[in-house]
Amino acid sequence: MDRAMNAAPEGSTGADFLQLDIGHAPAGGRADWLAGALRQAIGDGRLPVGARLPATRELAGDLGVSRGVVTEAYRRLADEGHIAGRRGRAGTVVVAAPAAAGPTAVSAPAPPPFELADPGTEVFEALRAAPARIDLSPGVPDLAAFPRAAWLRAERAVLGRLTPPDFGYGDASGTPALRVAVAHWLARNRGIAADPADVIVVGGVSQALALIAQVLRSGGVPAVAVEDPGSLGARQQLRDWGMATPSVPVDDEGLVVDALGDHPAVMVTPAHQFPTGVVLSGARRRELARWAAAGGLVVEDDYDAEHRYDRLPVPALKAAMGEHVVYTGSVSKLLAPAMRIGWLLAPRRLHGALAAAKRNADLGNAALPQLVLAELMTSGALDRHLRLMRRRHIRRRDAMIAALAAHLPGAVVHGAAAGLHLMVTFPAGLPGGHADTDLAAAALAAGVRVQPLSWHRRLPGPPGLVLGYAAGSATQTTEGIRTIGAALRRL
Repeated sequence: MDRAMNAAPEGSTGADFLQLDIGHAPAGGRADWLAGALRQAIGDGRLPVGARLPATRELAGDLGVSRGVVTEAYRRLADEGHIAGRRGRAGTVVVAAPAAAGPTAVSAPAPPPFELADPGTEVFEALRAAPARIDLSPGVPDLAAFPRAAWLRAERAVLGRLTPPDFGYGDASGTPALRVAVAHWLARNRGIAADPADVIVVGGVSQALALIAQVLRSGGVPAVAVEDPGSLGARQQLRDWGMATPSVPVDDEGLVVDALGDHPAVMVTPAHQFPTGVVLSGARRRELARWAAAGGLVVEDDYDAEHRYDRLPVPALKAAMGEHVVYTGSVSKLLAPAMRIGWLLAPRRLHGALAAAKRNADLGNAALPQLVLAELMTSGALDRHLRLMRRRHIRRRDAMIAALAAHLPGAVVHGAAAGLHLMVTFPAGLPGGHADTDLAAAALAAGVRVQPLSWHRRLPGPPGLVLGYAAGSATQTTEGIRTIGAALRRL
């Protein structure tokens, strides 16, 4: 119905802004109603990206409601990534529109635009390019929440201090400022006592693995064992650089160290195993330390350890095993994958070769983003951003768990205490003996991106899915899980 035909009840209070009329709000649901009205206005273009919302006190006065009603509605939209507060006179502005709605019931699902059952090295790019309304891919943070204002302030501060020589070629291992900031960050958050000179700045964990593979192969190490299930992307990167990647099983305590045998090296995700979410137990850590002391090398991928919710912090292996561990991490889950900034800490015997490999690869990362990131780390802005993201991720995780219980009641949820994703398994199998790639394909045909668990395992195991919950709103997540449930029923 045309909004102009929707007459306001007599005696109600309204606002000129969007012609909002509190008389249309249900009793006890004013914040819900206001959030919905604003969300609709953002979605249909009446509030485009960049538009400024009224101050909470001003809108509350116009509507005749408490300021808390408006504040709660704004908070929900901020949690969904649609609006953000700006310092100074900018106020609260629209930063992203909701995903366009579309039909979720598909009578004859179209096949995906690529082969899900046999993932090649291009599969992640193909999945990202496939049309979808809702993206539940793992490993993607809330990109709408990137701290633009803090980044701009830090960039202005950095540019104001730079001298002409700072724009020349620098140390390929990273700017001194970022190497100091990373060393302090790791000491504060991961328990690692590192000298800034030990830090090599890289283009994310992907480049770190490429450099590690090159150096190990040149040193006569032909293989890096990997966790199973474990990251398909990491396995592909190692294999692309000529490394064999034998599988080592993972159970409820993490990597089964007894199965390592005489493998020369192993890659692990001990703080939040990908994709199961298991934490490497104390007993397994001690076993791994003994294995490494006998000559093995541990490659530690600390990909999302900062994101923890319902458990105590878990120290990095590097903190206790020092010279037996090559440690790598990045800001891909803290800020955004597009930053392409990570770090590498290596045993002294490998540091020189890794630094040389980095220099030969690209002469070093771009200096300006490194210096801005260092400013965010040292000023406390990155810590504040992380605390904000933790609160938001808890709400989105809880929404996904509730949606799974409602729409996929046969699924078992794993890894909820930390990270940006959940793993779900179907112990009884899928209808008709279907593979999890069939379910992922059906979900994609209905507009929802997910990753099948079988991508990340080579050893036998139940079908499942790996589902990210950080990138989208709770509303989008719930709708995505509902769509997957409908796709499962069609199987």
